[in-house]
Amino acid sequence: MKVIRVVVADDHTILREGVVALLQASPECQVVGQAQDGMTAVELCQQVRPDVLVLDLSMPKLNGLEVLRRLTQDMPHLRILVLTMHAEEEYVLHAVRAGAAGFLLKDSAGSELLNAVKALAQDRGYFGPHAARVMAQQVQRPGVSLEDPYRGLTPREREVFHLIVEGQTTKEIARRLEISAKTAENHRSRVLEKMDARNTAELIRYAVKHGLMD
Repeated sequence: MKVIRVVVADDHTILREGVVALLQASPECQVVGQAQDGMTAVELCQQVRPDVLVLDLSMPKLNGLEVLRRLTQDMPHLRILVLTMHAEEEYVLHAVRAGAAGFLLKDSAGSELLNAVKALAQDRGYFGPHAARVMAQQVQRPGVSLEDPYRGLTPREREVFHLIVEGQTTKEIARRLEISAKTAENHRSRVLEKMDARNTAELIRYAVKHGLMD
């Protein structure tokens, strides 16, 4: 029997450790890493190459949707299960479009989480009843489309977006991304323009409204 190698990413320690304990109790799973923010989740998955990533959507440093986009592009064989408290329709559809192979709400039973991880490891999708219902409704209403919450930001601009809403200054962003202050300022200006925000406060309000920050 091949053991399923899993990384768990959630910024809430108690919840993360509960998921880890549940998975470790199964002889079919081995938790090979834990992450408490999005950036660590990306780096950890690139290092340990797990079979499945269990991912929360609301995390600091890098939002779960951006983690999904990056890892789906960089590690196409990685299967990602979103485990979140957000039940709104847009969260389900944006997660699926970003590359999620499964979606569960955090009030799901432990047995369902195990079943989801096993299904993903077998290259199958797994969507809880709520997510399946949302997806079925979308199929029945094909003319209804949801706006991309990032409004066409490039990967670098999405990085800058999250650093801005975390309160980072232009100089701090430049140091963090190892770019010049002028380049950081240019990225910042383009982000504000694309998001139709006049200042950082408006950008933060947008991020909160669209679930793009913890």
